Amino acid sequence: MTELETLRDELRKFSAARDWEQFHSPKNLAMALAAEAGELLEVFQWLTEEQSRNLEPKALAAVSEEIADVLLYLVRLGDQLGIDPVAAAQRKLAENERKYPADKARGNARKYTEL
Repeated sequence: MTELETLRDELRKFSAARDWEQFHSPKNLAMALAAEAGELLEVFQWLTEEQSRNLEPKALAAVSEEIADVLLYLVRLGDQLGIDPVAAAQRKLAENERKYPADKARGNARKYTEL
């Protein structure tokens, strides 16, 4: 069993023990995920590029907490929909490899339709 599968199973048990299944619809989980992603963004709001790369310890701890929240909701959402996030990410990476060939995409941030 992978670490992600173990995490998924722990989340299932955590939710079941609290009778939260009733609240964990895909819609609610997606909304919670978006909210947590917003909280992650908030840590970086108004920082310069340099500051965002060299976070103060308090900000780094906050980012760690928000990344955990985002991951937990993402894993739970995938579980509710029967989607393996790792497999989905691997498919997406392969698709992006085709869309953004290194010889054309290197060093720029243009969308694949502009390469």
